[in-house]
Amino acid sequence: MNVLGFSGSLRESSLNSALLRAAGELLPAGVALRIAPLSEIPLFGKEAGPEAFPEPVKQLRRSIAEADALLFVTPEYNHSIPGVLKNAIDWASCPPDQPFAGKPAAILGASSGRLGTVLGQHHLRQMFVYLDVHAVNKPEVFVNAAGEKFDADLRLADEPTRDLVRQLMTALVDWTRLLAAGRVAVAQKR
Repeated sequence: MNVLGFSGSLRESSLNSALLRAAGELLPAGVALRIAPLSEIPLFGKEAGPEAFPEPVKQLRRSIAEADALLFVTPEYNHSIPGVLKNAIDWASCPPDQPFAGKPAAILGASSGRLGTVLGQHHLRQMFVYLDVHAVNKPEVFVNAAGEKFDADLRLADEPTRDLVRQLMTALVDWTRLLAAGRVAVAQKR
C-alpha cells in the first residue's frame, strides 16, 4: 500500500513536516509513505487547465492518482489551512479527472497552541466533501504544545502522541482496505 503525504508547511524546521515523517515511521508493515513536494507547485492562476498545467502540477496529480491513500499534516494559520496546502489542492483538483475523488485520507497537525490544529483540520474536512475524499474520522490527532513533544532533532519523542499517531495510521490502512473491498464488491455486482 502506498500513502502520499502532504505537509502544509515549507519551513525547514517545521514540526508539521517532522510529524509527517513520524507518521511515516509509524505506518503498519508493508505500507510506504511518499511525500509530495509542495514547494515546487507554482501559485494557482485562472489559466489553469490540462494544457496549462506546469510539470510539477502534472506530477502531483499523477502521484495523487497512483496513491492508495492520502495523509495531510497541516499547521493552522488564521484558523484555517496554510496557503501552500490550499494552493496544491486547488491545482490538483482542476478538471478534468480530479484525482482526489474516492481517495481515503487521514489528517493530523501540530501547533504550539492549546487546541492544536482543530479549526484548520475542520476546514480541510469541509474541502474533502467537495473533493470526494473519504477521511478517517477517529482518532483525531491535534498535537498541541508541539514544541514540547519533539526532540532537538525534530523527532517525535512524546510516547502518548506517538501512540495516537500510530493508531491513526492503522485506522487509515484499515479504512483504505475497507473502501477498496467495497469497490471490488460493487464492481463484481455489475
